[in-house]
Amino acid sequence: MRAIAYHNPGSIDRSDALLDVDLTRPAATGRDLLVAVQAVSVNPVDTKVRAGAPPFDGRAERILGWDAAGIVEAVGPGVTWFKAGDRVFYAGNIARDGSNAQYQLVDERIVGHAPSTLSAAQAAALPLTAITAWETLFDRLRVQDKAGTEPAAILIIGGAGGVGSVAIQIARARTDLTIIATASRPETQDWVRSLGAHHVIDHSQPMAAQIAALGLDAPAFVFSTTHTDRHLADIADLIAPQGRFALIDDPASLDIIAFKRKAVSVHWELMFTRSLFDTADVAEQGQLLEAVSALVDQGAIRTTLTQTMSPINAANLIAAHRQIESATTRGKIVLEGWDHD
Repeated sequence: MRAIAYHNPGSIDRSDALLDVDLTRPAATGRDLLVAVQAVSVNPVDTKVRAGAPPFDGRAERILGWDAAGIVEAVGPGVTWFKAGDRVFYAGNIARDGSNAQYQLVDERIVGHAPSTLSAAQAAALPLTAITAWETLFDRLRVQDKAGTEPAAILIIGGAGGVGSVAIQIARARTDLTIIATASRPETQDWVRSLGAHHVIDHSQPMAAQIAALGLDAPAFVFSTTHTDRHLADIADLIAPQGRFALIDDPASLDIIAFKRKAVSVHWELMFTRSLFDTADVAEQGQLLEAVSALVDQGAIRTTLTQTMSPINAANLIAAHRQIESATTRGKIVLEGWDHD
């Protein structure tokens, strides 16, 4: 089978940063699905792993990719929720080969049936960001504890990125929170409004004063998707006493002492945790993907796909990595289809 992989981690500008390779097609065992991959999305985690993580388990190569849509080709003997021919979408497990391959093995418990109203490319844009946003809102911040009992607000920093774009929609569809999203350019501000944000502020300017100008109570929840270290003092200033703060990025350091005065709780989200540690509730990811799929088909959530490249190959994947590393993308980049022999 064709795949895109690398042998040594490093810069995307290296001549061997990502390579087209031919590998043996895997076979499904246990609860694994063998998926014929039709489309893949690119996320910041792809660039981070490629830049710093060598192949694992003594392997010569590593295959990236943690967003995919495709067709179930075969199932392991322990599979009970899917059958060959099912359309699926998923993010996968960071400790296994990724989706930048014609065929991929993935545990059925972290897979969902793809929305019937979306193409493969449109569906591939959603899994990783949807899981991240859903887990942050409902498992980490537990917005359901306050939403509905008071006029609570949530601030989503980096609302136009992949995760922010889905978080706005899920919060709008599943809660009565007032949604404040940040975006710094006219086109990204228009984008987050179109996704359902009630208010938009500019994260390149002090945020506390902008929120005060909206005439709202201090946000009970803050969800930071990017540049948390730059915004930390502002977040501590604007968040409500006894508020909840969640982040997903990787600041080199994070001094949270400023939150103590307000008794703010701090939550880190990593959507790979459940699959990486095979937690007792790992199947929650498959179930939430089913819920997201239903919301899409009901028209409550739309794909965040903004750019499609074809085919899936090293040259296009390198271009996508470069765009992700520029930190200027809006929505999601998806690669679709394979060259025919």
